[in-house]
Amino acid sequence: MTHDAALAGLKTLLGNRLVTSDADRALHGQNETWFPNTPPEAVAYPETTQEVAQIVALCNTHRCPVTAYGAASSLEGQHLAARGGISLDMNRMNRVLDVRAEDLNAVVQPGITRIALNEDLRTTGLFFPVDPGADASIGGMAATRASGTTAVRYGTMRENILALEAVMADGTVIRTGSDARKSSTGYDLTHLLIGSEGTLGIITELTLRLQGIPEAMSAATCRFATVEDAVNCVILTIQSGLPMARIELLDEVMVRGFNLYSDAGLPELPHLFLEFHGSPAAVAEQAEAFGDIAADFGADAFRTATTTEDRNALWAMRHNAHYASGALGKGKRIMATDVCVPISKLAKAVTQAQSDAQRLGLTAPIVGHVGDGNFHCGVSVDPNDPDEKARVETFTGALAETALRLGGTVSGEHGIGLGKMKYMTAEHGPALPIMRAIKAALDPNDILNPGKMLPPGNQ
Repeated sequence: MTHDAALAGLKTLLGNRLVTSDADRALHGQNETWFPNTPPEAVAYPETTQEVAQIVALCNTHRCPVTAYGAASSLEGQHLAARGGISLDMNRMNRVLDVRAEDLNAVVQPGITRIALNEDLRTTGLFFPVDPGADASIGGMAATRASGTTAVRYGTMRENILALEAVMADGTVIRTGSDARKSSTGYDLTHLLIGSEGTLGIITELTLRLQGIPEAMSAATCRFATVEDAVNCVILTIQSGLPMARIELLDEVMVRGFNLYSDAGLPELPHLFLEFHGSPAAVAEQAEAFGDIAADFGADAFRTATTTEDRNALWAMRHNAHYASGALGKGKRIMATDVCVPISKLAKAVTQAQSDAQRLGLTAPIVGHVGDGNFHCGVSVDPNDPDEKARVETFTGALAETALRLGGTVSGEHGIGLGKMKYMTAEHGPALPIMRAIKAALDPNDILNPGKMLPPGNQ
């Protein structure tokens, strides 16, 4: 289905900022994982909230789908124009509008990336702590309720957004929340929009919580004989109340990927990567306390990295896990998936995933923000091999079933998008029709990122 009338109106509105070239459309149809290239009919480049409102209102009139686009780093196809229409590229709306250092707040546009934001904040002594690894846009991070390596201490996007400005499906601009740290007024529309993956509204401005840059930071690594030892060490660390800034698990397959991609030279055993924040004395005390716990689980080669260069190198390697998984797959596509379980069930979930991958003959390295029970598998797959695709589908289905059986969720970080809609009924049951009712009420013409998150009513 084409949407010529909508595109003609958008051309009048935007001029050369509505692009229909094959190259631009193909670029906006790409993704980091295994979904096929899905180009939109056109790409729109708004520069103001008012333009976004005009675009959305026009598209609503003509029933033309609108899919918001940021850094395109999402892993479940959230940014793909699955039903055609326009890709709404928010990257020109990329400014820091206000920094209120005394309130530990900043107001930003959605197209700014987390690295650019923290570079802008550097002279204030403040930073935005949510770090999903990729240099994602802040708007995209809000739309997918991103978290990452620092969530164990600083929380996810849900905890770090105070207020939003958003354009609704009919073009109405609303503001949710305020600069205040809490409120008891009305429905919580801020947190309804966070994680809605662009299906309920287009975020055009965000008020963020900021943190003071820690006086001291120290990273560390250690290795274990088994994944169970590493995970049980994490469980006791969290239960002991140590204020970890980051605590990441790598299984032996993931370590092999780092050795291939980053020439890490690590023994191919399960590892933990860690980081401590605080005063110099507190950081030293945290590292010592963790070392004592780790020793009880047979940890070996506990090493710290205190210089900025060494810490950055460690986390750059960790953040390249997706590409390290690709090195293991020798050119295959990577089907990236994640689940989250109660921390007491983490060892059982991880070892079950390893067993399932081995049984199915799949390369599926595991890496995770295990301090909050979330872990990822980057499964190698040849999209042209039906047998391998079927085995990958079996693996991801088993992983989702394991997470739900253990009291968890089918995604702690990546979101639903295209890839995980089929698990929504199993997780949400009678709550799913309520979600559909909210979508229908806020977007009756189904123009906002249609075909994502909510499976059809008969599923």
